[in-house]
Amino acid sequence: QVQLIESGGGLVQTGGSLRLSCEASGHTFSSYVMGWFRQSPGKERERVASIRWTGGNTYYADYTDSVKGRFAISRDNNKKMVWLQMNSLKPEDTAVYYCAAGNVLTGRARDYSYWGQGTQVTVSS
Repeated sequence: QVQLIESGGGLVQTGGSLRLSCEASGHTFSSYVMGWFRQSPGKERERVASIRWTGGNTYYADYTDSVKGRFAISRDNNKKMVWLQMNSLKPEDTAVYYCAAGNVLTGRARDYSYWGQGTQVTVSS
């Protein structure tokens, strides 16, 4: 059982920045792949970024092409938190963003087992 709570969403103008936070419970947090997904009305839930702890002080992250160079995912296993720093935001980034825990770094939404409630990100033109 993992509980996830997102925060940090809001309304921002094109080119602005937001930092999303996700607080997690569970004693096995470090073993999970943590991901950020987003979903707009009528569209499939899309994995934006994900991160895996690979031992020691090493991590591996993966990003969808549309956010590479603009978004950065990070995690702190001691704090049981994961963040998504979003820079140079565009209107097409508008969506509900979800924090999720799973086991497949490059998987789809169905590969993730635990989900937060979502936080709205709106980017105005």
